[in-house]
Amino acid sequence: MIRIILAGAVSLVALGAFAQSYQVYKREPGIGLLKEGEAVLVDDGTCPKGQIKKVVGGNNQRETRTARTRSCVPRP
Repeated sequence: MIRIILAGAVSLVALGAFAQSYQVYKREPGIGLLKEGEAVLVDDGTCPKGQIKKVVGGNNQRETRTARTRSCVPRP
């Protein structure tokens, strides 16, 4: 019983840390406003119910061009 309670408490702390580690926007930040690898959550209604869009910044450097990525993830 105590193990179940501890596991639940750890899960809630981890979920809280996930939610705090990302800033939530209503619109996706413009080009050049996200650093490479920086992640934000975008609540713009494009993902299915119970999910939110996660956007990870890329870079536009000519030698190391990396595309910005977008994916739907479970809501925190």
